[in-house]
Amino acid sequence: MKREIIQTSDGSTTIHLPDWNENYHSKHGAIQEAKHVFIKNGLSLFNGKSVSILEIGFGTGLNAFITYLETEKRNQQIHYVGVEAYPVSFEEVAQMNYVSELDVENKAVVFQNMHESEWNTNVKISDNFSLTKRKQFFNEITDVEQFDLIYFDAFGFRVQPELWTTEIFQKMFNALKHDSYLVTYAARGSVKRSMIEVGFTVEKLEGPPGKREMFRAYKK
Repeated sequence: MKREIIQTSDGSTTIHLPDWNENYHSKHGAIQEAKHVFIKNGLSLFNGKSVSILEIGFGTGLNAFITYLETEKRNQQIHYVGVEAYPVSFEEVAQMNYVSELDVENKAVVFQNMHESEWNTNVKISDNFSLTKRKQFFNEITDVEQFDLIYFDAFGFRVQPELWTTEIFQKMFNALKHDSYLVTYAARGSVKRSMIEVGFTVEKLEGPPGKREMFRAYKK
């Protein structure tokens, strides 16, 4: 499938798939979306406590990198697991401008290490942040009560509805500990119904720039 590097409205880059007319991140701002959906409405709930995070769609590594930067500010311990069936190439990673757009040139080696680290191996990125990248399809996830927070960042329902089913959200519910959360940019009615069906309590929140709403799901 053809892939192009494009610039989003906040100046940060993403990967565009012309055949699907789909992007890895919001065209309205990749960095803005990551900060709003996953940091403001996800990580910030944990007030500096140790957090185990599962990301559905590791992709360009943007969400992981921004989460790492937050751990440095908050002195917060993070164990991060990113699941990705089709890893982004090193050539594409080299064209992502997140380090410069976030003004963290001194952390460029960290972003590089995240992508160069071995798959299916726990790697210590810093004193506060460990990363395990799992090369895995989402329907193969079998974790049980392992995570405090899920970043659900799969491709959209329009192009991959099979990633937004009750079956997938049952796996997400099972993977979370009690008193934990899943956050996603999505706000489709069928997605909400699937989340509720498996046991989540779902709230609708203000979406990131260019999107009116998003969901946050809670497991009691």
